[in-house]
Amino acid sequence: MTKTHHTRKRRLAVIGFGGNALMPPSESGQIHEQIRNAELAMEPVLGFVQQGIDLVIVHGNGPQVGNELIRQDAAAARLPVMPLDVCVANTQGSMGFLLEMALTNLLLKHQIDCHVATLLTRVTVAPDDPAFLRPTKPVGPFFSAERAQELMDHEQWTMVEDSGRGYRKVVPSPKPLDILGWESILALTEAGHIVIAGGGGGIPVRRDSDGKYHGIEAVIDKDRTSCLLATRLAADIFVLLTGVDHIAVDFNKPTQRILERVSLEEIRKHHDDGQFPPGSMGPKVEAAIRFLEQGGNECIVTSAARLQDALLDRGGTRIFRE
Repeated sequence: MTKTHHTRKRRLAVIGFGGNALMPPSESGQIHEQIRNAELAMEPVLGFVQQGIDLVIVHGNGPQVGNELIRQDAAAARLPVMPLDVCVANTQGSMGFLLEMALTNLLLKHQIDCHVATLLTRVTVAPDDPAFLRPTKPVGPFFSAERAQELMDHEQWTMVEDSGRGYRKVVPSPKPLDILGWESILALTEAGHIVIAGGGGGIPVRRDSDGKYHGIEAVIDKDRTSCLLATRLAADIFVLLTGVDHIAVDFNKPTQRILERVSLEEIRKHHDDGQFPPGSMGPKVEAAIRFLEQGGNECIVTSAARLQDALLDRGGTRIFRE
C-alpha cells in the first residue's frame, strides 16, 4: 500500500504505545495505578501538541485483554463468555477512556484548547490469511493440563504449554489489510482533534461471502496496525515507543553500538543481517521499514521517557527515508 496524500495544514504524528504503559508487569493493575500510568504516559505527548503537531495515538492491550479473559473464565458458570473480538473492543473503550481523561486534564492544566476523541477501530484481515491455519499468539490465563484438555475438547480451543507455567490459548495473528473508518480519523485530525484509535491492533473483522463484516477470534499486531494507519493518514512522523531509549546493533554485546540517525537503507541492512530478533526489536524495525518504504519520511523509535528529547533531536533513534 502506498502513502495516501492529503491536503494538511499541520504536521501529523502517529504514536504507538505498548499495553504495558498502563499496566507494567511490576504492578497489579489496580484502577488507581492505571489512572496514574495513563497520566504519566500522556505527559511526553504534550510536546507534540505544543509544537502544533496533530496526533493519533495507538495503544497495545496485551495485559488488559489477558485480564478480561481471566474474568471471562472466572465468571463462565454465571455469565456468557464473550469472544475475543468483543474483548478487544471492551479494552479499546476502557483504555481509551483512561487515556482520553488523562490527556484532557493535561491539556486543561496547560490551558491548551484541544479536543480528544477515542474511536473504536475495526481492522480487516483476509479470511485466507495463513495465520488462521497456525495460531501462535498466546492470550489469557494459564490452565492446568486437565482444564486445557477440557477446553480443547468442548470449546475447540488451540492450546500450548507456555514456559512451564501451564497451558494457554493461542489465536491467529493475521496481517491487517485496511482500517475501516480511517476517513473519520483523518477528518478529526484535520479539524485539530487528537484521536486515540487502533487500540490493541484493532478489532479484527473479515468480510465473508455474504458481503457482511464479521468479528473474528484473532489478535492483530499493534505495530503493524500503527504502521498501516500512519500510511493511510499520510503521517509526517511515525513514533514507536519501546522499553529502551535507542535501537542498537550487537545488542548486549561488547561491540554494541547505538543508532541515533540512520537511513532506511542502513536499517534495512541491519535487519537483513539478523540484528533485530522477532521477539524483541524486530516488529518495531519492520514497522518502521514498511512505513518508510510506503512513502513516509521519518520514524522515531525510543522509550516514553525520552520521547520529548527525541522530538527535539536529542535522543532516541530517528530513521529517515533518505
